[in-house]
This record gives sequence, C-alpha cells and structure tokens, in this order.
Amino acid sequence: MAAGRGRVTIAAIAEAAGVSVPTVSRVLNGRSDVSPTTRELIERLLREHDYRPRNSRHPGRARLVDLVFNDLDSPWALELVRGVEDVTHAAGVGTVVSQVHHRSTATRQWLQNLRARASDGVIFVTSDVAEPIHSELHRLKVPVVIIDPAGGVAADVPTIGATNWSGGRTATDHLLSLGHRRIGIVAGPRELLCSRARLDGYRAAMEAAGMAVDEDLVVTGDFRHESGFVAGGRLLDLPDPPTAVFACSDLMALGVYEAARRRGILVPDQLSVVGFDDLPESRWSSPPLTTVRQPLAEMGGLAARTVLRLSRGETIETPRVELVTKLEIRESTAAPARGRGVTY
Repeated sequence: MAAGRGRVTIAAIAEAAGVSVPTVSRVLNGRSDVSPTTRELIERLLREHDYRPRNSRHPGRARLVDLVFNDLDSPWALELVRGVEDVTHAAGVGTVVSQVHHRSTATRQWLQNLRARASDGVIFVTSDVAEPIHSELHRLKVPVVIIDPAGGVAADVPTIGATNWSGGRTATDHLLSLGHRRIGIVAGPRELLCSRARLDGYRAAMEAAGMAVDEDLVVTGDFRHESGFVAGGRLLDLPDPPTAVFACSDLMALGVYEAARRRGILVPDQLSVVGFDDLPESRWSSPPLTTVRQPLAEMGGLAARTVLRLSRGETIETPRVELVTKLEIRESTAAPARGRGVTY
C-alpha cells in the first residue's frame, strides 16, 4: 500500500493487514469482537497511513472526544491519555484533554467550551458526574463514560475500571505468604470507589488469614508521592511498626521508600513494599517495585471505544466493565527479618 497517493481506503488497510474490510470497520467503530493482536496491527496501519474517515455525523467539522481529569500531573494520567489517543487517532477523532479540579468556575468554562466545539463524547476520570452536568450533556446528546468513578453513577453512564478489590487482596496475600503479619496499608482517597475496594481487599486477605487488622496500620493518602512519604513516616514511627506496607498507588509506594530511606530502613531487608498501578517508574526504582498492575492504557482505550460507539447510537452490552489486575513480583518484597512480625 503506497502512502501519499490520495485518500487511504479501508480496503487498502484491510489488504495490508491481511484481514477483511468488515474487520477493519469493526476496529474503527470501537467494536470489541476483534482479537488484541489484530486490533493492534490495524490501529498501527491506520496511524502509519494517516487514515481519516469521512465525517458523516458532523459534516464540516473535526470529530472530537473530551477527556476530563481532576488532576493531570501524574504518570498515571499520562498512561490513560496514551490509551485513549491510540484509539481516537486510529478512528480519525481528536482528543481534547482538560483539567477541572472540582472548581465550579472551571467546570462552567469547560461546559461552555464543550458546547462551542460540539464534542462527540466525554470521558471523565476518577470523578462523579454531578446531576446538572449530566443533565446538560444529556440535553446536548453528548454520551459519557467514566473511568474509575468516585461514587454511584447514573444507570445510563458506562464505567470502566480494574479489579481493585482483587488487586488489594492479591497484594496482601503476597505479603502474608512471605510471612509478614504486621502489614500496613496506605489507602487512597476515601471518596473514590477504587480506593475503598483496594482497602476492602486488604481487609479481606487479613481476615482470611485469621489476622485482626490493627487500625493504627491503616493510614490514608491521596495517591501522590508526598502523601506516601508522610503516611509511610507515620507507620514507620509507630512503637511497633509494620514489617511490610501495601501502598495503594505506585507513587505512594515510592514515597514510602523515601520515608524508609531517611530512617535508615532497608527495602526489602527490613521493610517490604508493594504498590499498585505498575507505572513505568516502578520498574526503575531501587529496588524495582513489586506492584499490582492495572491496565491503564487498556482502560483508556476501552473507554474511548465505548464513547465512540455511544456517539453512533450503539447499545453497550456491558455498562460496568472491570479489567483484570495482576501482581508483578520484583525486588521490593522479601520474608521479614527474624523476630519481626512473624512467629517461628
């Protein structure tokens, strides 16, 4: 397929990928019934050949999807952006990234801008959609998808998340299996469903092991590095500190690393640490961080495909989707030092 010779067609993309035209069409339409390998190949070819579909729904203007964060200043957010943009770019749709910080003035300005550009759909991240906003978007016929909702959402709003409860339990089970008994947790913001689910998974693992949860070992952060540092310090300064800490985000886990370093505590010799997210930084920390991988880019991609399907008037068969988490064991966890947190 030669690039640069007029408009690239779906048929040409299909021929290059060795698949049928309907298969390419399903990828463009955000359908889920295409294997991940085939989807990745087709999306790569669409990007390489700068495929642009004809805009039948809104002739005369570019198609756009809004991606709205409360906060953007983290690698976690960038992974979601990457996943969304991989899908929207392949579909010939632009992505408008916004940050609103829960401020009413910022929200009003965002709504005003959205009306002006006539968005095809909105993806909210770690948020709930206030009724006035939901009503206005419904009036404008703009579909909505939420990644990691803060609380309960309207029945007609699809949500995308990860198996947070299972991830929290798996992280804690791993530490228990190494012999740890005093296991601290740095939980995320209480208002977020994902935070509560991870904490509940921790509690379930401790209960299943016959271990009472010492509430002094349960502290709360905000998913950021600084809060992990502060919370880690609180845990490590206890008269009977934990031998292991499950931090409910990688950034907080790295904050716990720093709290331990300043106290001369070695990871994992004297303290085991588990994170949650599997951000790129976790592989390059010292020591490399054991963490629960949540598929952030895949979550963003699925949210984008879902909102594009809704924009075409399609029905979403499964409005509540949780993608699987997986424990990535690296070098930040080990058995506790003899005499600390385990009975021999």
